[in-house]
Amino acid sequence: MSPILITGLVLGGLFLLVAIGYINHIVERNRLEKARLRADLNDRIRRCANLSGSLPGQMMSPPLKQALTRLELQLAERLQSLDRQDAKLRQRIADLQAELAKGDGAEMRNPPQPIMSEARAKEVRFMLEDLSAQITHAAKQGLMDQNEAKRWMRECQRLSVMLHIELFGNVGKAALEQGQPRQARLAFERAVQFIRKQPDPAPFQAQLKRLEAQLAHTNALVLEQGAPQADEPSALTDGLKEFDDEDIWKKKNIYE
Repeated sequence: MSPILITGLVLGGLFLLVAIGYINHIVERNRLEKARLRADLNDRIRRCANLSGSLPGQMMSPPLKQALTRLELQLAERLQSLDRQDAKLRQRIADLQAELAKGDGAEMRNPPQPIMSEARAKEVRFMLEDLSAQITHAAKQGLMDQNEAKRWMRECQRLSVMLHIELFGNVGKAALEQGQPRQARLAFERAVQFIRKQPDPAPFQAQLKRLEAQLAHTNALVLEQGAPQADEPSALTDGLKEFDDEDIWKKKNIYE
């Protein structure tokens, strides 16, 4: 066997090994990318379903329910392209399509959940953060029109304001029922101040008027009790201050 032939065989063998290694690398990379995409889609589908079913009824509306259903359906259809054999996913897609076909007549299963504590308010606030994140992600991937995304981001901001108002209002009412007008006054004052410092307080004038009336009533009760005393620190007032100071909408996003 000539040296040239031997050299050719060696080089051919090396080339074959390199080609096999490169092909294996491409296959493995594609496999990992599909696994990553599958995990991401499953997570976002779960989040959309959780938001659709868990948001308090006073914050859910037929249009928002439809938007979440539509987004979950689009994500599920993308996931189906990666796994055609998943019977459970096919059934979920059929259910979502049927729900979407009902339009605004779809049944609202979200019961109202009064926000009575800072802990519950934070849970709902995290849901609103997740909702805005899903909207942002959907717009970036072309699953939601930019104008629609902007509209839902504004709705998230409105719901955040309503969450604060409901918390402070309910805490004030509870304090009154417990015979603590000074604590009630503090809660109502924070609610009034929170509305007044909004960039656009006009949509919340009805709530502002009601809270101002409640504040005037508690002021009268405090005066009836005699000379005012310094409000004692409490877990309640500390929690309210912490919650009020945390502004989840300061973060810049592409829709502002």
